[in-house]
Amino acid sequence: MQFVRATTAAALLLLFGAIVPAYAQHEKENEKEAKPEKQAAQQQPKQERAQQAKQQKPKQERAQQAKQQKPKQERAQQAKQQKPKQERAQQTKQQQPKQEHAQQTKRQQPQQAQRSEQGQPQHTRQQAVAWQQQRGWQQGGGWQAHSTWQQDRSQRWDRDHRTWAQRGGYGGYFIPEAQFNVDFGIGHGFRMHGIPTIYMGYPRFSYGGFSFLLVDPYPGSWAENWYDTDDLYIGFDNGYYLYDRRYPRMGLAITVAL
Repeated sequence: MQFVRATTAAALLLLFGAIVPAYAQHEKENEKEAKPEKQAAQQQPKQERAQQAKQQKPKQERAQQAKQQKPKQERAQQAKQQKPKQERAQQTKQQQPKQEHAQQTKRQQPQQAQRSEQGQPQHTRQQAVAWQQQRGWQQGGGWQAHSTWQQDRSQRWDRDHRTWAQRGGYGGYFIPEAQFNVDFGIGHGFRMHGIPTIYMGYPRFSYGGFSFLLVDPYPGSWAENWYDTDDLYIGFDNGYYLYDRRYPRMGLAITVAL
């Protein structure tokens, strides 16, 4: 009986000894097989993250580019907005001489059949005679006297011409307002029909019952016989001016000769 138990125990030990290494070998093989899966499982998130990072990289690059381009776009937009302002400033700068010229022309244009908004002048005939004798029109660098009609022609009229304001004002004789409105102004044209004669060193001509001295030079660009062929008229703008309808912007200063 004891032999049977001993034999049984020995068999069990032998069986257990065979089973334990076999189980250990099996577990080792299972672990070995599971390791690549575990490694693959561990590597999979890394690959996914790498793939996501790879996908996000163009987005980040585009975002970076957009961020860099934004100031350029803003500057381009600002330049686009400023361009009309600069063009308007340039146009204003170019138009300024034209506006000044238009303003000067407007000041030189005669009033139609009008003398002055201030009413009757306050100096007497004797004062007008004294002003004429003193050649008051020469103030402000006025045109000097000459002995012939041809010498009164100016090739630099814009420089040699003077308005009555530049001469210190008109100090000559004033035509009565009622008579001026009837015979003078832009609506009453005439021609000299002959070269003016020289009086006190200045050309003199007659019209409307009065004699006038031309105390300005006439422009060299006018025709040689403009006095005989062109339609002329006398206007008033704080002093008398002779106008040629062919050159309406050029008023020649004249004074009533006494």
